[in-house]
Amino acid sequence: MGVVNVTPDSFSDGGVWFDTPSAVAQGRLLRAQGAQWVDVGGESTRPGALRVDEQEELRRVLPVVRELAAEGVSVSIDTMRACVAAQAVAAGATMVNDVSGGLADPDMAAVVADSDAQFVAMHWRGHSTQMQSRATYADVVTQVCDELGERVLALTAAGIPAHRIILDPGLGFAKTFEHNWALLRGLDQVATLGHRMLIGASRKGFLGRVGRGADGVRDPHERDVATAVTSAYAADAGVWCLRVHDVVATVDALDVWAAWRGSEGAGA
Repeated sequence: MGVVNVTPDSFSDGGVWFDTPSAVAQGRLLRAQGAQWVDVGGESTRPGALRVDEQEELRRVLPVVRELAAEGVSVSIDTMRACVAAQAVAAGATMVNDVSGGLADPDMAAVVADSDAQFVAMHWRGHSTQMQSRATYADVVTQVCDELGERVLALTAAGIPAHRIILDPGLGFAKTFEHNWALLRGLDQVATLGHRMLIGASRKGFLGRVGRGADGVRDPHERDVATAVTSAYAADAGVWCLRVHDVVATVDALDVWAAWRGSEGAGA
Protein backbone atom coordinates (compact mmCIF):
# COMPACT_ATOMS: atom_id res chain seq x y z
CA MET A 1 0.00 0.00 0.00
CA GLY A 2 1.52 3.29 -1.13
CA VAL A 3 0.86 6.48 0.83
CA VAL A 4 -0.48 9.73 -0.63
CA ASN A 5 -0.75 12.38 2.07
CA VAL A 6 -2.85 15.27 0.77
CA THR A 7 -1.79 17.36 3.76
CA PRO A 8 0.54 20.26 4.58
CA ASP A 9 1.73 18.78 7.88
CA SER A 10 2.36 15.01 7.66
CA PHE A 11 5.60 14.01 9.38
CA SER A 12 7.35 12.62 6.30
CA ASP A 13 6.02 14.41 3.24
CA GLY A 14 3.59 17.12 4.31
CA GLY A 15 2.87 19.56 1.49
CA VAL A 16 4.56 17.56 -1.27
CA TRP A 17 1.25 16.34 -2.78
CA PHE A 18 -1.09 18.92 -1.30
CA ASP A 19 -2.72 19.89 -4.60
CA THR A 20 -4.93 17.47 -6.53
CA PRO A 21 -2.78 17.09 -9.69
CA SER A 22 0.35 16.30 -7.63
CA ALA A 23 -1.51 13.82 -5.44
CA VAL A 24 -3.07 12.04 -8.42
CA ALA A 25 0.31 11.88 -10.18
CA GLN A 26 1.87 10.37 -7.07
CA GLY A 27 -0.91 7.79 -6.82
CA ARG A 28 -0.31 6.77 -10.44
CA LEU A 29 3.42 6.52 -9.80
CA LEU A 30 2.96 4.36 -6.71
CA ARG A 31 0.76 1.94 -8.64
CA ALA A 32 3.31 1.79 -11.47
CA GLN A 33 6.01 1.04 -8.91
CA GLY A 34 4.09 -1.96 -7.59
CA ALA A 35 1.61 -0.70 -4.98
CA GLN A 36 -1.56 -2.79 -4.98
CA TRP A 37 -3.40 -0.14 -2.95
CA VAL A 38 -3.04 3.64 -2.80
CA ASP A 39 -3.96 5.11 0.59
CA VAL A 40 -5.24 8.69 0.28
CA GLY A 41 -5.43 10.76 3.45
CA GLY A 42 -6.32 14.38 4.15
CA GLU A 43 -5.57 14.61 7.87
CA SER A 44 -2.19 14.20 9.54
CA THR A 45 -2.13 11.87 12.53
CA ARG A 46 1.49 12.50 13.52
CA PRO A 47 2.02 12.97 17.29
CA GLY A 48 0.76 16.39 18.33
CA ALA A 49 -1.13 17.14 15.10
CA LEU A 50 -4.32 19.18 15.37
CA ARG A 51 -7.42 17.95 13.56
CA VAL A 52 -8.49 19.45 10.24
CA ASP A 53 -12.20 20.25 9.85
CA GLU A 54 -14.49 17.94 7.89
CA GLN A 55 -15.06 20.18 4.89
CA GLU A 56 -11.33 20.77 4.42
CA GLU A 57 -10.63 17.04 4.65
CA LEU A 58 -13.28 16.38 2.00
CA ARG A 59 -11.89 19.13 -0.23
CA ARG A 60 -8.45 17.57 -0.07
CA VAL A 61 -9.25 13.92 -0.69
CA LEU A 62 -12.41 13.54 -2.80
CA PRO A 63 -11.01 14.77 -6.14
CA VAL A 64 -7.94 12.56 -5.68
CA VAL A 65 -9.99 9.48 -4.80
CA ARG A 66 -12.39 10.08 -7.68
CA GLU A 67 -9.69 10.50 -10.32
CA LEU A 68 -7.52 7.58 -9.19
CA ALA A 69 -10.49 5.23 -8.86
CA ALA A 70 -11.69 6.21 -12.33
CA GLU A 71 -8.30 5.12 -13.67
CA GLY A 72 -8.64 1.70 -12.07
CA VAL A 73 -6.43 2.29 -9.02
CA SER A 74 -7.48 0.39 -5.88
CA VAL A 75 -7.97 3.29 -3.47
CA SER A 76 -8.06 3.23 0.31
CA ILE A 77 -9.35 6.30 2.15
CA ASP A 78 -7.40 7.11 5.31
CA THR A 79 -9.94 8.83 7.56
CA MET A 80 -11.52 8.75 11.01
CA ARG A 81 -14.71 10.47 9.85
CA ALA A 82 -17.77 8.50 8.72
CA CYS A 83 -18.89 11.30 6.39
CA VAL A 84 -15.53 11.33 4.62
CA ALA A 85 -15.51 7.54 4.38
CA ALA A 86 -19.03 7.48 2.91
CA GLN A 87 -18.27 10.10 0.26
CA ALA A 88 -14.91 8.53 -0.60
CA VAL A 89 -16.53 5.11 -1.06
CA ALA A 90 -19.18 6.73 -3.27
CA ALA A 91 -16.30 8.26 -5.26
CA GLY A 92 -14.70 4.83 -5.79
CA ALA A 93 -12.63 3.94 -2.71
CA THR A 94 -12.88 0.24 -1.85
CA MET A 95 -11.14 0.29 1.52
CA VAL A 96 -11.50 2.49 4.62
CA ASN A 97 -8.33 2.81 6.69
CA ASP A 98 -9.39 4.20 10.07
CA VAL A 99 -6.54 4.76 12.53
CA SER A 100 -9.10 4.92 15.34
CA GLY A 101 -10.62 1.55 14.44
CA GLY A 102 -14.06 3.15 14.43
CA LEU A 103 -13.74 4.75 17.86
CA ALA A 104 -13.38 8.39 16.77
CA ASP A 105 -16.74 8.49 14.98
CA PRO A 106 -19.63 6.33 16.24
CA ASP A 107 -21.17 6.34 12.75
CA MET A 108 -18.14 4.79 11.03
CA ALA A 109 -19.08 1.15 11.54
CA ALA A 110 -22.56 1.66 10.10
CA VAL A 111 -21.18 3.45 7.04
CA VAL A 112 -18.74 0.62 6.33
CA ALA A 113 -21.35 -2.05 7.06
CA ASP A 114 -23.67 -0.47 4.46
CA SER A 115 -20.94 -0.60 1.80
CA ASP A 116 -18.78 -3.32 0.29
CA ALA A 117 -15.58 -1.66 1.50
CA GLN A 118 -12.89 -3.43 3.44
CA PHE A 119 -12.07 -1.89 6.81
CA VAL A 120 -8.68 -1.46 8.46
CA ALA A 121 -9.14 -1.18 12.21
CA MET A 122 -6.02 0.13 13.91
CA HIS A 123 -5.25 -0.05 17.62
CA TRP A 124 -5.90 3.44 18.99
CA ARG A 125 -6.06 5.12 22.38
CA GLY A 126 -6.79 8.72 21.46
CA HIS A 127 -6.15 11.58 19.09
CA SER A 128 -2.68 12.83 18.20
CA THR A 129 -2.58 15.45 20.96
CA GLN A 130 -3.33 12.82 23.61
CA MET A 131 -2.01 9.49 22.43
CA GLN A 132 1.57 9.47 23.70
CA SER A 133 0.42 10.15 27.26
CA ARG A 134 -1.56 6.91 27.00
CA ALA A 135 1.40 4.71 26.04
CA THR A 136 1.20 2.71 29.27
CA TYR A 137 1.00 -1.09 29.20
CA ALA A 138 1.75 -3.96 31.55
CA ASP A 139 2.09 -6.28 28.52
CA VAL A 140 1.79 -4.33 25.27
CA VAL A 141 1.25 -7.29 22.94
CA THR A 142 -1.45 -8.90 25.07
CA GLN A 143 -3.22 -5.62 25.73
CA VAL A 144 -3.14 -4.50 22.08
CA CYS A 145 -4.54 -7.89 21.05
CA ASP A 146 -7.26 -7.67 23.69
CA GLU A 147 -8.24 -4.16 22.62
CA LEU A 148 -8.24 -5.11 18.94
CA GLY A 149 -10.38 -8.13 19.79
CA GLU A 150 -12.88 -5.81 21.48
CA ARG A 151 -12.99 -3.68 18.34
CA VAL A 152 -13.67 -6.74 16.18
CA LEU A 153 -16.61 -7.70 18.40
CA ALA A 154 -18.04 -4.18 18.20
CA LEU A 155 -17.52 -3.88 14.44
CA THR A 156 -19.08 -7.24 13.63
CA ALA A 157 -21.98 -6.47 15.97
CA ALA A 158 -22.50 -3.28 13.95
CA GLY A 159 -22.81 -5.35 10.78
CA ILE A 160 -19.33 -5.41 9.23
CA PRO A 161 -18.61 -8.99 8.09
CA ALA A 162 -15.53 -10.41 9.79
CA HIS A 163 -13.88 -11.23 6.46
CA ARG A 164 -13.81 -7.52 5.57
CA ILE A 165 -11.93 -6.51 8.74
CA ILE A 166 -8.15 -6.04 8.64
CA LEU A 167 -6.23 -5.37 11.86
CA ASP A 168 -3.33 -2.96 12.41
CA PRO A 169 -1.48 -2.96 15.77
CA GLY A 170 -0.89 0.79 15.47
CA LEU A 171 2.87 1.21 15.52
CA GLY A 172 3.74 4.66 16.83
CA PHE A 173 0.22 5.40 18.09
CA ALA A 174 0.31 5.47 21.90
CA LYS A 175 3.47 3.35 21.67
CA THR A 176 7.05 3.91 22.77
CA PHE A 177 10.19 2.74 20.96
CA GLU A 178 10.16 -0.44 23.05
CA HIS A 179 6.42 -1.02 22.54
CA ASN A 180 6.79 -0.89 18.74
CA TRP A 181 9.52 -3.50 18.69
CA ALA A 182 7.64 -5.72 21.14
CA LEU A 183 4.60 -5.62 18.81
CA LEU A 184 6.67 -6.50 15.77
CA ARG A 185 8.18 -9.44 17.64
CA GLY A 186 4.66 -10.41 18.72
CA LEU A 187 2.93 -10.37 15.33
CA ASP A 188 2.27 -14.09 15.64
CA GLN A 189 0.07 -13.28 18.64
CA VAL A 190 -1.80 -10.59 16.67
CA ALA A 191 -2.33 -13.18 13.92
CA THR A 192 -4.18 -15.45 16.37
CA LEU A 193 -7.08 -12.97 16.23
CA GLY A 194 -7.81 -14.55 12.84
CA HIS A 195 -7.79 -11.47 10.62
CA ARG A 196 -5.50 -10.17 7.92
CA MET A 197 -2.84 -7.82 9.27
CA LEU A 198 -1.67 -4.45 7.99
CA ILE A 199 1.52 -2.84 9.27
CA GLY A 200 2.39 0.85 9.01
CA ALA A 201 6.01 1.12 10.12
CA SER A 202 7.19 3.26 7.22
CA ARG A 203 9.64 6.03 8.16
CA LYS A 204 8.41 6.14 11.74
CA GLY A 205 10.56 7.51 14.51
CA PHE A 206 11.38 4.18 16.12
CA LEU A 207 13.06 3.09 12.86
CA GLY A 208 15.00 6.35 12.79
CA ARG A 209 16.55 5.52 16.15
CA VAL A 210 17.92 2.11 15.15
CA GLY A 211 21.69 2.11 15.49
CA ARG A 212 21.76 5.73 16.65
CA GLY A 213 21.75 5.33 20.43
CA ALA A 214 19.33 6.91 22.88
CA ASP A 215 19.53 10.46 21.53
CA GLY A 216 20.23 10.05 17.79
CA VAL A 217 17.60 9.78 15.09
CA ARG A 218 17.65 9.68 11.29
CA ASP A 219 15.46 12.04 9.28
CA PRO A 220 12.28 10.43 7.87
CA HIS A 221 13.68 10.14 4.32
CA GLU A 222 16.73 8.31 5.69
CA ARG A 223 14.54 5.50 7.09
CA ASP A 224 13.57 3.73 3.84
CA VAL A 225 16.20 0.97 4.14
CA ALA A 226 15.05 0.24 7.69
CA THR A 227 11.45 0.28 6.45
CA ALA A 228 12.22 -2.20 3.67
CA VAL A 229 13.98 -4.58 6.04
CA THR A 230 11.05 -4.34 8.45
CA SER A 231 8.70 -5.06 5.54
CA ALA A 232 10.50 -8.30 4.70
CA TYR A 233 10.43 -9.47 8.32
CA ALA A 234 6.74 -8.53 8.57
CA ALA A 235 5.95 -10.52 5.43
CA ASP A 236 7.72 -13.50 6.96
CA ALA A 237 5.48 -13.09 10.01
CA GLY A 238 2.37 -13.35 7.82
CA VAL A 239 1.45 -9.69 7.41
CA TRP A 240 -1.03 -9.23 4.54
CA CYS A 241 -0.31 -5.59 3.66
CA LEU A 242 2.51 -3.10 4.24
CA ARG A 243 1.70 0.62 4.18
CA VAL A 244 4.82 2.42 2.92
CA HIS A 245 6.03 5.71 1.46
CA ASP A 246 8.81 4.21 -0.71
CA VAL A 247 7.12 1.44 -2.68
CA VAL A 248 10.20 0.54 -4.77
CA ALA A 249 12.35 -0.32 -1.75
CA THR A 250 9.68 -2.50 -0.16
CA VAL A 251 8.84 -4.29 -3.42
CA ASP A 252 12.56 -5.08 -3.81
CA ALA A 253 12.73 -6.33 -0.23
CA LEU A 254 9.66 -8.54 -0.72
CA ASP A 255 11.05 -9.93 -3.97
CA VAL A 256 14.29 -10.89 -2.20
CA TRP A 257 12.30 -12.43 0.67
CA ALA A 258 10.13 -14.39 -1.78
CA ALA A 259 13.15 -15.61 -3.77
CA TRP A 260 14.79 -16.74 -0.53
CA ARG A 261 11.66 -18.73 0.29
CA GLY A 262 11.32 -20.01 -3.27
CA SER A 263 7.99 -18.32 -3.89
CA GLU A 264 6.60 -15.58 -6.14
CA GLY A 265 7.52 -12.03 -5.16
CA ALA A 266 5.65 -8.74 -5.01
CA GLY A 267 7.02 -7.57 -8.32
CA ALA A 268 6.45 -10.80 -10.22
